[in-house]
Amino acid sequence: MSNFVQSLRLWFAPERIREEGDTPDYRFSLANERTFLAWLRTALALIGGGFAVDQFLPDLRWGWRIGLALALLAAGVLSSLRAVNHWVRCERAMRRGEDLPVSRFPTLLSVAVAVVALAMVVVVLFGWEG
Repeated sequence: MSNFVQSLRLWFAPERIREEGDTPDYRFSLANERTFLAWLRTALALIGGGFAVDQFLPDLRWGWRIGLALALLAAGVLSSLRAVNHWVRCERAMRRGEDLPVSRFPTLLSVAVAVVALAMVVVVLFGWEG
């Protein structure tokens, strides 16, 4: 079974993580949980930003408004899914005594947010109606 499928199953049955390795220091598990919650807060902020762009910028040209809103909403969805995936991967690594997994996702998310922010700068500088 692939590592991704196994991780996906653990999303819905996290108690099965205890079957692997040894119990890590609780401080590390709690820190992992706080990181998970930070990812969820980020996801909620991105989703809220997507709705705000769509609802509060009616004078913005339709293509820009929908494009920016969908980019923020997609980033929020991906962040929420990545949160649980990262939590499972880190918890498993800690139980196995392995190095924590690395990811390119924070870089991709940062670039996506920067692109949307730059687009918003263009919108603010050149007006709502293109």
